[in-house]
Amino acid sequence: MTRKFGAGIALGIIGTLLVAVAVWLTIAYTGAYNVAASDQHADAVRWTLDTTMHRSVERRSGDVELPETFTDELVADGAGHYAESCVYCHGAPGQEPTDWSRGMRPEPPHLTEAAAEWSAEEIYWIVENGIKMSGMPAFGAHHGPEEIAGLTAFVSQLPGLSPEDYRALTGSGAAASEGGAPTGEATGGAGAEPAAPAD
Repeated sequence: MTRKFGAGIALGIIGTLLVAVAVWLTIAYTGAYNVAASDQHADAVRWTLDTTMHRSVERRSGDVELPETFTDELVADGAGHYAESCVYCHGAPGQEPTDWSRGMRPEPPHLTEAAAEWSAEEIYWIVENGIKMSGMPAFGAHHGPEEIAGLTAFVSQLPGLSPEDYRALTGSGAAASEGGAPTGEATGGAGAEPAAPAD
């Protein structure tokens, strides 16, 4: 009796797995899932991607070693790098992300609020390694540990940073217009990308 019961459970598990694989392959091969960035992810897909990403970063960031406190110089250096490239997708205090970045799926988080959800070690890991299938690039291949630490120091302080403080740190008096073409120049290092225009 016990043996039959165990065999029934095993067959039930195998059957469930086979059905799941069949559904997965059907979705993949029929093109049933809409991959257009103009269409929001289904709630189940969004939850799966977000939860997987958070747990993956949390698990892998444990080996990151950072100083207990960040110097003002490191924060300022990170602010310059942020203004050169990150602000267009992630926004800044008093500066909205560009319209084209709002068309990405998943939508890049507005870091003036979202950075509070991550530890400094997790931010460092994300900047260094990027996130697959999100548009977030891995900067570790072409940015040194000091640059990534600077970005980490700055992003960690973004929540609660005022627009005035942001402009002072980046050396720019300009704020972005929504979706505007970048113009002007952001200070923060040689080869700086153009900053976004004022509102």
